[in-house]
Amino acid sequence: MRKHNKERAELAYLSSLHDIDRTQLAVAGGKGANLGELARIDGVRVPDGFCVTTDAFDRVLATAPAIGARIERLAGLDPDDRNGVRTLGAEIRRALAEITVPAELAAAIDEQLGRLGAHGAYAVRSSATAEDLPTASFAGQQDSYLNVPGPDVCRHVARCWASLFTERAVTYRLRNGFGHRAVRMAVVVQRMVVPRAAGVLFTADPVTGNRKLTCVEAVPGLGEALVSGQANADSYTVRDDAVLDRVVAVKQHALRAAPGGGTEQRPVEPDLRRQPVLTDEQVLRLARLGRRIEAHFGRPQDIEWCLTDAPDPTDGSGSVGGADNSGSVGGADGSGSVGGAEGEFQIVQSRPITTLYPVPAVADDGAYHVFLSVGHQQMMTDAWKPLGISMWQATAAGPMHEAGGRLFVDATKLLAAPPGPWLAMVTRNDPLTGDALRTILGRGDLVPAPPAAPPSGAAAPAPAGPEPLPTDPAIVAELVARSSESIEALRRDIGTHSGAELFDFIVADLADGLKPTLFGPRSHQAIMAGMDAAWWLNDHLAEWLGVTNAADTVSQSVPGNVTAEMGLALLDVADAIRPHPEVVAYLEQAGDDDFLAKLPQLPGGREARDAIRGFLDRYGMRCPAEVDITRPRWSERPSMLLAAILGNVKGFGPGAGTLRFEQGRREAREFERDVLARLRALPDGAGKAAETKRMIDRVRTFAGYREYPKYAMISRYQLYKQAMMREARRLVEAGVLADAEDAHYLTLAEFQDAVRTGRLDAELIRRRKADFLTYQALTPPRVLTSDGEAVTGAYRRDDLPAGALAGTAVSAGTVEGRARVVLDMARADLDPGDILVTTFTDPSWVPVFVGIGGLVTEVGGLMTHGAVIAREYGLPAVVGVENATRLIRDGQRIRVHGTDGHVELLD
Repeated sequence: MRKHNKERAELAYLSSLHDIDRTQLAVAGGKGANLGELARIDGVRVPDGFCVTTDAFDRVLATAPAIGARIERLAGLDPDDRNGVRTLGAEIRRALAEITVPAELAAAIDEQLGRLGAHGAYAVRSSATAEDLPTASFAGQQDSYLNVPGPDVCRHVARCWASLFTERAVTYRLRNGFGHRAVRMAVVVQRMVVPRAAGVLFTADPVTGNRKLTCVEAVPGLGEALVSGQANADSYTVRDDAVLDRVVAVKQHALRAAPGGGTEQRPVEPDLRRQPVLTDEQVLRLARLGRRIEAHFGRPQDIEWCLTDAPDPTDGSGSVGGADNSGSVGGADGSGSVGGAEGEFQIVQSRPITTLYPVPAVADDGAYHVFLSVGHQQMMTDAWKPLGISMWQATAAGPMHEAGGRLFVDATKLLAAPPGPWLAMVTRNDPLTGDALRTILGRGDLVPAPPAAPPSGAAAPAPAGPEPLPTDPAIVAELVARSSESIEALRRDIGTHSGAELFDFIVADLADGLKPTLFGPRSHQAIMAGMDAAWWLNDHLAEWLGVTNAADTVSQSVPGNVTAEMGLALLDVADAIRPHPEVVAYLEQAGDDDFLAKLPQLPGGREARDAIRGFLDRYGMRCPAEVDITRPRWSERPSMLLAAILGNVKGFGPGAGTLRFEQGRREAREFERDVLARLRALPDGAGKAAETKRMIDRVRTFAGYREYPKYAMISRYQLYKQAMMREARRLVEAGVLADAEDAHYLTLAEFQDAVRTGRLDAELIRRRKADFLTYQALTPPRVLTSDGEAVTGAYRRDDLPAGALAGTAVSAGTVEGRARVVLDMARADLDPGDILVTTFTDPSWVPVFVGIGGLVTEVGGLMTHGAVIAREYGLPAVVGVENATRLIRDGQRIRVHGTDGHVELLD
């Protein structure tokens, strides 16, 4: 009977690595499943071993209800409650570490240890079910133990179970949405490998993301010294089967197996401290092995390896490299043997590199491509949902490629064209992007084509362009009127369409209604007229008068800027609320989106409600990250505006909107008079003054229109969304969707197909939601290549004060004040004069612009919306300050140099 029980326990609770593959994550955990899969790859050697399965862990928890109750309590903790996480986690670990391994399981483990042999030394390693996953590595979250004597293995298995509840592991799960009971723990037990050297191998550069590079780090002795940060490592970079770079570290100590079990630091012999750990041939063999493993798993890998002496034919592990038992990693491909004097590489772990940004999918032409981030241009670097992505692709003037929940444009042809104004314009708008592109050109990755020779040696005629627009406000008025009429026609007509035909109607309206406003020649001319005039003023007045960023002052309070007008209109809303203290008190406590319905019950509430509704009638289609059609609009969630409204009530007096506009217009007029007077005093001053006056008039005529096309687009987007969500609710009623917002995880074509057929794969929605959560954790690069390399730019400036943060100057002036780091506009608790520090701004942030003293953002350029409105309001602003929200503390005093483009940290 005892033997039968033991066999049953082994069947349920133990599994040989040779019987495990990647499909058995739930049984073997991430590490165990990957090791079992590795052992199946031709030419890859994995130390023999077995897995104590998750069923064993479940049995232990089932016999200890007190532990289970504590685990349930973990779910209610805030990940920032470090004391609570630490205390409760320690209680659970202590209880698990002291638990007695069931006798049948202990007997089965002992039998497996006898099979492994290995002179009685083993590696005992945690293998959680949420570990080494394609979307979350959980690297370093659980514990492993090396050189464990046989009698101590069961105790270390329990310690591995306990490590599921370390403070770092619990916090990681809380922050990444993994349930504590949903994550189970297996334990891998392997023959202990005593290596000459060990280390890690990345089949893509983990820093830049370049998939063509293999990076190797190596230390003498055990690799745990490297992964735990206890040793300096040699590093090697490989590309195209050649070692491109090597850095040999000084190695004072190495981690070795201790005679009595465990590990110990030992000095490296003096004559070996500056010697490379690996030969170049060994590095290349290891790189080939890594590529083989990557090809098997289908994505870049983070691999832990050991270099041992030639294999012991009596070790029981055998070769997994083929029937010949030779242990070759190359075989017929000529890559060479892993045995002999050069040693043998054994793989002890492989997991996906989860931090790499995905590469946009393009035609597999083998060519080198350069992609630019659309999000950095649109001031929305967050992940988009699939419906938002497909709508923007349908809206855009040219092809856009999705990667990591963001969109990119392929700029290869533009960059490879003869040097011209395009790169100069990119650099002027965003110096970091421009510098990254120049880096690519400078190292020869993409060689620009030479200018085409004119026929027969004659000078090439200049291409004929459209006639410049006259400086006539009627042009802007005509463009706005035509677009407004088109929007009203859409509002009238879209309700007459439903079902699958609605989507055809929307696609047609994108082409015939929206795109003429966004990309029509006359609309484009109007925008460029204002921009060209502003650049002319900046360049010429700097040359003639030494005036920096002159257009910033000229641009204040220009007519027709619909986004700037929105911020001033919210000041008028505050005027309607301020006289009614009961309304103010109610709004300070309002936490839901039905507060408007309750307002008329209060004295003055009807006036307040009507003012807010009036604002929403005109601007309710806007919201943070509004280019993603799936984002909730202000009209859907008006509570998002409460912080800005209450800030205006507190920080301003009556009529502030009108006063602010008039102040900006007055400052622009005074600046104009001063500049023209100074120019007239110069040689040829009359001509310079006349041309400058003409450019100032053009700025003030056309600059306001810069904001209108996007306003028109978002107005249409709201109408599209309302119609599509009616169809989504019908799908819910028909049982096709579980929730109307699940439609956000479908592309436009998939949504239409679901409406037409009444069928949808629920697994698709589940998978897209999981992908979206993964994408949210990624940081998109400004510039990305088809090799996967995120090319970063730099400002390359030597004129900054010590410790200052460099950025792009987009709105002139200098301001000093309290920094408020705000990541959500709805929580923007700002006092007048505060300096807003955030990741990016789009038009939805303008309501808080009216009260701040300055602006600092991580993303942005000279002509992005936040910069335009900062100039309109006369706010000193610096954008493109990398990592500003982390380098600047909330509440810290800073000085923003909006003219020179840097930020000083004052305390």
